[in-house]
Amino acid sequence: MILDELARSTRLRVERRKKEVPLETVKRQAEQIAASRKAAGETFPFEQALSQTGISFICEVKKASPSKGLIAADFPYLKIAKEYEAAGAAAISVLTEPEYFLGCDRYLEEIAKQVSIPVLRKDFTVDAYQIYEARVLGASAVLLIVALLSDETLRQFLALAHRLGLSALVEAHDETEVKRAICAGARIIGVNNRDLRTFLVDVENSRRLRSLIPDGVLYVSESGIRTAEDVGNLYQNGTDAVLIGETLMRSPDKGAMLANLRRECRTRVKICGLTRPCDVEYVNASRPDYVGFVFAGTKRRLDSKRAAALRALLDPGITAVGVFIDEEIPVLLRLLREGIIDMVQLHGREDEAYIRRLKEEAGCPVIKAFSIRTEEDIKRAKRCSADYIMLDNGPGGTGESFDWSLMRSVYRPFFLAGGLDCENVTQALRLGAFALDVSSGVESGGVKDPEKIARFIGQVRAAEERAYGAS
Repeated sequence: MILDELARSTRLRVERRKKEVPLETVKRQAEQIAASRKAAGETFPFEQALSQTGISFICEVKKASPSKGLIAADFPYLKIAKEYEAAGAAAISVLTEPEYFLGCDRYLEEIAKQVSIPVLRKDFTVDAYQIYEARVLGASAVLLIVALLSDETLRQFLALAHRLGLSALVEAHDETEVKRAICAGARIIGVNNRDLRTFLVDVENSRRLRSLIPDGVLYVSESGIRTAEDVGNLYQNGTDAVLIGETLMRSPDKGAMLANLRRECRTRVKICGLTRPCDVEYVNASRPDYVGFVFAGTKRRLDSKRAAALRALLDPGITAVGVFIDEEIPVLLRLLREGIIDMVQLHGREDEAYIRRLKEEAGCPVIKAFSIRTEEDIKRAKRCSADYIMLDNGPGGTGESFDWSLMRSVYRPFFLAGGLDCENVTQALRLGAFALDVSSGVESGGVKDPEKIARFIGQVRAAEERAYGAS
């Protein structure tokens, strides 16, 4: 198998290196550097980079691979690394395996000196010598592949890396390996969508295994990620970071490619409860992704005639969502057919049969709202067959937030509603919602406030700018 051959080749390389630079020498150097970094206040920058708001990008500097052969005949590795940094990469992965990936320790050493973001040494770690070596070369993290290591060796290598101030990306491919990584104490688990035994790729692999990862452990998807849709799906599945190599390496404009890849992982905004023509003017100016027309018994209720008049004024690039409570399906179908709304949001007692029938007959996305009081409410929402779930404080919207600490392990696209405003939007963004739904939080005196709408949306976009850099 390819993985076995890579491991064999690496062991021979390490033995040669030990003759050139003895273990005690590289160990002493690594420990001195670790002590110096600790004294300077450096604490696992690779983990910090992957913990930021939004999905993080680990961008790979790679010349070749066993499956694809030569990827980059022209290989200005320093220029590539600087392009990644300028484009908003959270970290850089550098291949140092020389025989099959045409990597080189010098690439990592020079890149680590030239960029300010953390660097992962991407190699096949089979000996503690390589971990000491990574610290000396300037890496902030090492790769530990579960399939190459026994449980005891994995624990020892993790402990050594952490003692040296290095993070460890612990790579697994299947459920058994993920559980081994968790038992060993991994703080970052990467699921490789490529089976290193056969080099076959299945991007759904990391989506399937996401639910196995406990809270507090960073989750990375690796290999085969090619499109913005791939990244967006992983983001909505609760993935903290993606490691992307070939797609970026083959792109002539790496900054533009990275900007395109993160296009689908931004947080959407929905402004709900529009009732006046001036409300439409406000949203047309600030450009949320969705607006909500309420057809239920609240002070913001619209009839079809008023809703049609508002829709006629709405920018066609903004999606109109109809909000209903236990409405008859033919009423919803008529509003959809007449083009008054594009999507349906349900806040009543609509059951699975209702939702399935609506999806079949309407052919449009459906949002089902759930009142969240306990973790059981979260579990119930996750089982729903609607395209999106909405997590709210109460039926029909109460304007108050629920206990956000309940929102662990959602791992599917959700709208967050209830009590959102300009003061808590930054905190809300950390929860990984597909969209933030706000109504009373952008009102003054019970009516929509254009300044609050602009501020709310501006804060969401500014957070994306900080997370990913300018697109």
